[in-house]
Amino acid sequence: MEIAEPVVAPPVVKTKQHFEILDGLRGIAAIAVVIFHFMEFVVPDYNKSFIAHAYLAVDFFFCLSGFVIAYAYDNKLKSLGLPLFFKLRLIRLHPLVVIGSVIGLLAFVFDPFSNLYATYGIGQTLLMFLSSSLLIPYPLIHERYFNLFHLNPPTWSLFWEYIANIVYALVLVKIRNKGLWLLTVIAAILLCYEASTAKCLAVGYGGDNFGGGAIRVCYSFLAGILVYRSNFIIKSRLGFLVIGLLLLMAFLVPFSDETNHITDPLIVIFYFPVLVALGAGAGLHTRFAKICKFSGDISYPLYVIHYPFLWLFLSYLEAKKPSMSQMITMIPVGVILLTGLAYVVMICIDIPIRNYLKNKLRKG
Repeated sequence: MEIAEPVVAPPVVKTKQHFEILDGLRGIAAIAVVIFHFMEFVVPDYNKSFIAHAYLAVDFFFCLSGFVIAYAYDNKLKSLGLPLFFKLRLIRLHPLVVIGSVIGLLAFVFDPFSNLYATYGIGQTLLMFLSSSLLIPYPLIHERYFNLFHLNPPTWSLFWEYIANIVYALVLVKIRNKGLWLLTVIAAILLCYEASTAKCLAVGYGGDNFGGGAIRVCYSFLAGILVYRSNFIIKSRLGFLVIGLLLLMAFLVPFSDETNHITDPLIVIFYFPVLVALGAGAGLHTRFAKICKFSGDISYPLYVIHYPFLWLFLSYLEAKKPSMSQMITMIPVGVILLTGLAYVVMICIDIPIRNYLKNKLRKG
């Protein structure tokens, strides 16, 4: 393919350069999750949803996280120390966890289309808020999928992200590659078993499928670490657009009750690690640099804050029963508005809080 624009050289793993294309892929996955959640309510039957496999974006996040954590900390965790590592991870992740919990609380209490708050009352609502803010699983509301964290359901994956970070710092950073390969193979077998038992890998978010989350993070986080430690970096000139389309293809795989137990593990075990390797080794056109940066910046806040508004959307659907054409129009508008809100929350709340905490940490 002819390249007319100047190209930034692919990053070398041994230097601490930034993987811009991986940032861009993270943003694509986050937007796919938001669209998927809208579609869950508009078309509850996954077989009829065009993006039904976007629940696998969580597995991509886990794999990407394993790669990035190993890249950033394998060679410096010992000198950094465990207390500082955990503080840095909390500063990076937890402000938005609390922000998302506050938004979830407000949406739950002041939902104009539902009286679910009245059913559970102030006591249980307060417990849900504490659970969500502290990432302590508290599955309570059976009426709406028995989520581990009803006020902000996507934080179930952050719960496992925290567990993965703790296990990495205490154990995985010390394990040699042969041991890591063994653990990864065992995790892959468990993943296949989970997919066979549950018929797909859309598990881990609720009190009735809690263990599936442990299996999903176990394999993908380990695979991400192995991609880095094995220097499995695929140098290419594919660029952001092509690799982004390759990622999107995984989410657009048709949903089938007969084949999901095969396709889901194949995508997670083989396809996603290869995409991370491609993203880490590909060159980036300068014209896509700002897009990738924005996409990476917005991915985490968008993922964390969007779902309380989806609860409002569901309440609206149940109360007003709009037509399919109206609902289809609402989805792109909703995605754009949520992306804009996520950006505002990041700039006005999350970044100032993180900068304040970092300054306190330096002075302390």
